[in-house]
Amino acid sequence: MTQDGTTTGTTGTTGTTGTAGTAGAWATKARGSLTRYRVLAWVTGVMLLLLCVEMVLKYVVHSPVADAFAWIPYAHGWIYVVYLVTVFDLWATMRWGFGRLVTMALAGVVPVMSFVLERRVHAQALARIDAAAPRSPAAPGPVEG
Repeated sequence: MTQDGTTTGTTGTTGTTGTAGTAGAWATKARGSLTRYRVLAWVTGVMLLLLCVEMVLKYVVHSPVADAFAWIPYAHGWIYVVYLVTVFDLWATMRWGFGRLVTMALAGVVPVMSFVLERRVHAQALARIDAAAPRSPAAPGPVEG
């Protein structure tokens, strides 16, 4: 171990040892999971709204235009599967309760709920991540002189 707290192996510097390094690694993984969840929550929400419009056009208005949007149910279905993977990944990373998993999963099938829940989940997850391992300050820029 060097004086700055890093360990050197055969491949070079491996990182900080102790719980600070573990918390930093967890925070990095959690931030990645949160970002993936946020993107898929928005995509799933938009696709669900498009699905609602398609269903209204097809079953309420009986518009022939709805046939052009027949791909939307299939697209939403597959996007929802990917959304569920990101939900499970974030849930497992954050170690939340089972009720949170069910609520997050349902947000992909209840119109507008994914947008509302995404904001709440993002705020709570970010607060927990920042409490565990706050972001390091930005590296100082070049010195002018």
